Amino acid sequence: MLLNLFYRKANEAFVDENYDEALKLYTAAIENDSTVAEYFVKRAQTYIKLAKYAEAEGDAGQARSLDPSSPKACLRQGVAQFHLEKYKDALASFQTGSQLDKADANFSQWIEKCKAKIPDDPEPTKQETAAETKQDTQPPAASIPQPPKEKQRYDWYQTESHVIITIMIKGCKRETVDINYNQHTFSATIKLPTGSDYSLELDLAHPVVPTHCVTRILSSKVECKLKKEEGIRWNKLEGDDSLAAASSVSKDDTHKHPTSSHYSRNWDKIAKEAEEEDKQDGVNDLFQKIYADGSDEVRKAMNKSFVESGGTVLSTNWKEIADKKTEMKPPDGMEWKNYET
Repeated sequence: MLLNLFYRKANEAFVDENYDEALKLYTAAIENDSTVAEYFVKRAQTYIKLAKYAEAEGDAGQARSLDPSSPKACLRQGVAQFHLEKYKDALASFQTGSQLDKADANFSQWIEKCKAKIPDDPEPTKQETAAETKQDTQPPAASIPQPPKEKQRYDWYQTESHVIITIMIKGCKRETVDINYNQHTFSATIKLPTGSDYSLELDLAHPVVPTHCVTRILSSKVECKLKKEEGIRWNKLEGDDSLAAASSVSKDDTHKHPTSSHYSRNWDKIAKEAEEEDKQDGVNDLFQKIYADGSDEVRKAMNKSFVESGGTVLSTNWKEIADKKTEMKPPDGMEWKNYET
């Protein structure tokens, strides 16, 4: 009973993104019974979240020893090895996992990532082999401390038909973002400005429809919109959520973020506001481009109309506004008020 309590509480902490607490609880479960492979698999996943890839590799290897038929152990070990730049080892782990679970497309995607990292090196010459042998006899150089990895955050909310995962990384380019949707898993790999990779691996609480999932790369975030296979409320993003299908939830509650907070939010409303904000960002980008590419007269027109109208009008026609003051035109249903003293 105590052991199950440790494991259950660890899962709850993990879902709440309290990874340090989850790590302590998974460790307590392992200390009570070190023969359960799933405990090592989950602690390996927690280590990955904390960017402790060497520890994750060790735990996943222990899980594979306890249960050689566990595809998740292969996946966790492969992900850890990939981040440790052990691409050949990672490839072998993913290939083994793929044989154990042929239906999981996640393995094929990771296999392609590994192959892209492994160069097609020619056979080494005798001179190169001799040089490597000589180098091996030299004393090892002092290890250079690596800067701590920047911790990135993500959030999620849901509507009746979709789950939206928002990754809070600014300035991403499409070629540096790799998002993979599968029925039961979600993975994201994003190249950070520092040159390192941000990785997010999720075992989804409920199935989604991969072909209807959409990725939007915005200036301030990466938004991933997952189509629910069933129109039910998710109580969790990851892990076991067996209560979701049986729960009776009002329509209003369906639109609230499933957290343990003592307050609730209407996430449909927030989603709509976010869409409006993104549209406004797009309009602003367009205006900036027009200003940058425009002639001197276009720029003068934009500056004059914007200032004189209190930001309610933006004209590019200098001949039309050059000899008259631009009137204020607030949006429909609103009125202009001057608050200056």
